[in-house]
Amino acid sequence: MANSSPVHEDSSARSKADRWLFSIESTLTLLGGLFILAVMLLSVANILGRKFFNIPVPGFIDWMVQAVPIIAFLGIGYCQRLGSHIRMDLMVSKLKRRALWVFELLSVVVMSGLVLMLVYGSWNHAERAIMLGDSTIDINLPTWPAKLLVPVMLVMLLARLVLQAWAYWHALVQNEDTPVAVPLIEDASTLARREAASVSGLEDTSK
Repeated sequence: MANSSPVHEDSSARSKADRWLFSIESTLTLLGGLFILAVMLLSVANILGRKFFNIPVPGFIDWMVQAVPIIAFLGIGYCQRLGSHIRMDLMVSKLKRRALWVFELLSVVVMSGLVLMLVYGSWNHAERAIMLGDSTIDINLPTWPAKLLVPVMLVMLLARLVLQAWAYWHALVQNEDTPVAVPLIEDASTLARREAASVSGLEDTSK
């Protein structure tokens, strides 16, 4: 499932933490979008400059390579909060209440462990780039800012996963129907209505 899912809110500490973290994730995602726009404009400038004036943007490839981790990682926590990362939920969608929360909790715990290992590895990679003064080949851009961004954003993702684990655990203990601070799985008809409303620009009146 690659579509965003609804996230319930209330006055609990979990929901307050969710909204606070989501505000940071939203700002980072906006910055990522602005950076994509900048990359697009730079690409246009490079194409037009090369075609009409035979003057490409200096170090264009270097800039593009450095842009990849920024574009890829700035919105990673935002997507996790909305449940927008691709996942297979054919079987999971059949589960209800405690059975579902157990599965989701285990999934989040496993993901947290993997992300923690990625934080360790990416931090070491960024640290080496700083110590060695690593730079790009053409115009000698320092590579450490882009490399350092990766563990920083993974830590943000880890914070989101810990919050979701807390929410799923509470839902499991309390046997809740609709826990807060986590994306909820929707059936096909509800998802189709939301997608149609999103495309048409109209609100879903079924809510």
